[in-house]
Amino acid sequence: MIEPELIPMVAQRFKALGEPARLALLACLQRGERSVSQLVELTGRGQPNVSQHLKELVRAGLVAPRREGAHVYYRIADPYVTRICDAVCRSVRGSGRPGRPARARGPRASSAAGAREVGRG
Repeated sequence: MIEPELIPMVAQRFKALGEPARLALLACLQRGERSVSQLVELTGRGQPNVSQHLKELVRAGLVAPRREGAHVYYRIADPYVTRICDAVCRSVRGSGRPGRPARARGPRASSAAGAREVGRG
């Protein structure tokens, strides 16, 4: 259950996860800490674009920067983000059709199963 006082923060995190470019950055960061230039190379996106999306991920509390000299390195700050992404990927794979949600057995069954998946790890 989402606690009412947490709704704005939860919405901010989901908004940050709702952008494909940010998901691509998170996928790269799942393999470990990366510099902005490494993320530019891995994603094929421009440096200003990568920096802008990293700023949003930091603002949402999902990614944390670390400065070392002239370079800034980023890492996943909240391990739950990886578990959330893994759970959603399993759900999408399980639906059999990309872009279509899996059929739920009912509201209680699907939310309970989702909570168990996100809580594992």
